[in-house]
Amino acid sequence: MKSAAGTGLRREPGRPREGGVTVNGRVLPWPRRPTVVVCFDGCDPAYIEAARAAEMIPTLDRMARDGFSAISAAAMPTFTNPNNVSIVCGAPPAVHGVSGNYYLDRETGREVMMTDATPLRAPTILARFSQAGAGVVAITAKDKLRKALGKDLRGIAFSAEHAASVSAAEHGITGVLDLVGRPEPDQYSADLSLFVLDAGIALLRTRRPDLMYLSLSDYVQHKYAPGAPEANAFMRDVDERLAALVALDAAVGVVADHGMTDMALPDGRPNVLYLGDRLDEAFGEGATRVICPITDPFVRHHGALGGFVRVHLMRPGVDREAVLRHVRSLPGVGLALVREEACARFETPFDREGDIAVVGERGRAIGARAVDHDLSQLAGERLRSHGSLAEQPVPFFVSRALTPEYAARARSSLRNFDIFEYVLNGTH
Repeated sequence: MKSAAGTGLRREPGRPREGGVTVNGRVLPWPRRPTVVVCFDGCDPAYIEAARAAEMIPTLDRMARDGFSAISAAAMPTFTNPNNVSIVCGAPPAVHGVSGNYYLDRETGREVMMTDATPLRAPTILARFSQAGAGVVAITAKDKLRKALGKDLRGIAFSAEHAASVSAAEHGITGVLDLVGRPEPDQYSADLSLFVLDAGIALLRTRRPDLMYLSLSDYVQHKYAPGAPEANAFMRDVDERLAALVALDAAVGVVADHGMTDMALPDGRPNVLYLGDRLDEAFGEGATRVICPITDPFVRHHGALGGFVRVHLMRPGVDREAVLRHVRSLPGVGLALVREEACARFETPFDREGDIAVVGERGRAIGARAVDHDLSQLAGERLRSHGSLAEQPVPFFVSRALTPEYAARARSSLRNFDIFEYVLNGTH
């Protein structure tokens, strides 16, 4: 990554804006004005509806009225890493290779947590524009994403989580805390997301990049239900910062990586099917291995429990069809597909899919074995999580009106990873 001096963020007046880039089959023009895409992590449509009823989101309401607003489909499984990478690649996991936060490497048999760009197999829109000479910025809440989203990016890429330790050599910038005017935020706080937005606003004011990607955290949505005072206050705070971006003459797109569902019983205990335990009982310990792709370093968010898991057959002679039948018979399982069917339906990479993909019913988490999940990490909070089909509908906003062609396209099919194309190609 180049230092800030070499990023082209301080563009000379009159710099040519012709041309564009082709990325994963999408032809994208050079931005006509500064373009900002915000990934509103965990923003289920219910948060929008509740905040709108409370009159907390005038900017998003104005986008819906004067620009464009719809419900789009997130990539499956509905986890953070696959969807953020899908958004910046403009493509599903089958193209870029990132199918979870956590996966089983079939060649080595090791369980791998995604903490860098190693699993990424496709170029990003951010990298391609930066290599073409555009000024590009990527700011993430979590550093685990920064390394993937900043792959091959010749510009600025840093996380709010580690904002105090940025360097020109690694991140393309120094002095982020001075730029934003406040200390590094706590990783388990609403302020982690607000810091991302404030840093983006500061860079838009001072350096006028051509393209920015701002990825927030879903801490608030994991902790608070739609309409809760804390959730509405967070929606208001984000909306105010979106207003600042629009006021700086940016074309703004807002989309979510996944929704959020309450996965707790009426008494507050997590509503979990421990699939690994049930498979051990039926087929013997070690015959199968259940991988929870939601697993990441932010365990207090979800206790590594979500609505999607992968089952791998670990012993020769284990009958896949027998395992599939047993999984489908268990209460709480909404859908179970063999590897080939899962890859075709969910557009996931074949080599990183399980022998069986399992999706929970709405409101039911699927885990491995009970001993694999430390529920004390939830600190007594209700389990609110994601990963299943229930969290696939997500909001999609563009600050400017769409052309008739793109408005028609949106009515027939709209994915969250279409956002860059709609903001760059589809607006007046």
